[in-house]
Amino acid sequence: MFSLAQSVDIRGAAGEPIPHPFKSLSRLEVEFRRAEFSLVVAGPGTGKSLFAANLATYGNMPVMYFSADSSAATQTVRTTAMITGEDSKTVKAALLGGDFGKYLAEIGKRWWLRFNYSASPPTSELERDLLCYLEVYGTIPHLIVVDNITNVDTGVVGDAESYTFGLEGLCEYLSEMARATNAHVLGLHHVTGEHSDGLNPIPLSGVKGKVHRVPSLILTIHKEVDGMNSRILNVAPVKNREGFEDSSGGTFASYRLNRASLRLEELEEEFPAPYAA
Repeated sequence: MFSLAQSVDIRGAAGEPIPHPFKSLSRLEVEFRRAEFSLVVAGPGTGKSLFAANLATYGNMPVMYFSADSSAATQTVRTTAMITGEDSKTVKAALLGGDFGKYLAEIGKRWWLRFNYSASPPTSELERDLLCYLEVYGTIPHLIVVDNITNVDTGVVGDAESYTFGLEGLCEYLSEMARATNAHVLGLHHVTGEHSDGLNPIPLSGVKGKVHRVPSLILTIHKEVDGMNSRILNVAPVKNREGFEDSSGGTFASYRLNRASLRLEELEEEFPAPYAA
């Protein structure tokens, strides 16, 4: 048992926000805090992996990225474009053409960003890689990304009820991982069918499997496409234990996706209107 005074001493890094590039989300009181578990939820192809990659490549912090949903080639192109500002098409051509050496010095500075590309890793593999990270670098990652949580092999198969039960248990496991490691654990997840096109605000009820009990923070992402090869990603805090939330998904921070560098660029300089009111 601990008193409140003792709790101050034992908390360690728990509750400290990790650095992130999303100023408009900060204005909505959204932070990614250590020892907490969050979900980013969106339809296929909307941009949740790009959101996670922008977070992972920002700031000089240890990161472990479990990339079950994207290959090494895809992540190499994406993160190299984000880090260098180079056009992703140029980076991809260099990678496929064997002329990638010109980028190695720059991306080599991000030694603390490590990936696992297993398509369906069991939880034991997640734990193994975290222990390896600790052994090699003397620290646990400050950010752990699981992309996507449905790719993790929980050993639970069967009907829809057992699927939901397995996801709920996995979320509890990832929440415990966050507390045990003092890392922020970010899980990526899907939406229910009616929101799969990603064109309208996604409410809390749109989270697939209804696994919204455990995460301390849930962000949903929907997109705007203008027909001119431009895309806006709207990121809504539909659950937020530490700050503002709007479970309807109707209050969001907006970012323009730079199609070349794949970076997310700020659109709002002030509070979004619904929040400011």
